[in-house]
Amino acid sequence: MNWHQVHLDEVFPSPWKNGRGIARELLSWPQGDDWQVRISIADIERDGPFSSYPGVTRWFAVLSGEGVKLRVDGHGHSLRTESPPFSFDGGAKVECDLLDGFTQDFNLMLQGRVGRIERVAGRCERACRKGSIAGVYSHDHDVSFLAAEVRIAIPPRTLAWKIVQGDERIDFATKGALWFEVQP
Repeated sequence: MNWHQVHLDEVFPSPWKNGRGIARELLSWPQGDDWQVRISIADIERDGPFSSYPGVTRWFAVLSGEGVKLRVDGHGHSLRTESPPFSFDGGAKVECDLLDGFTQDFNLMLQGRVGRIERVAGRCERACRKGSIAGVYSHDHDVSFLAAEVRIAIPPRTLAWKIVQGDERIDFATKGALWFEVQP
């Protein structure tokens, strides 16, 4: 199966569930209300609560701006562009304070699935399991990777993803990107 590519600038923004911000949905799989994997880029322009998603595991990574301080059920977490992606319970009470103005953030939401996100830079390799959903997003840099002996290059502000057909190794070359894998 080929890698799907979604360019952020080609996706229309939609309001958050709580109406306090906007997001651009890059992936909803399967499509519809019974999604299991959802990826979006959120614009955070002001302090306030996050929408509640009971039964959902959320992953969050700052892409641009000075970052945020999230209070998840009263526990503070300062997150910046260099911070590792942060995972939390989507049903938790989450308050967000901007550290110094507008940020854009990567969100991976999982419903009934287990997954992870990590920052990758330089030349690196990741293994993927058959049946997993794997992908990469870079906000600021080109990304080049080799998957199943096919060289793929994506420009900044692009999500590339696929359902892995067999155990596979991905070799990256990038100045910085987010890699994710969602288990089958």
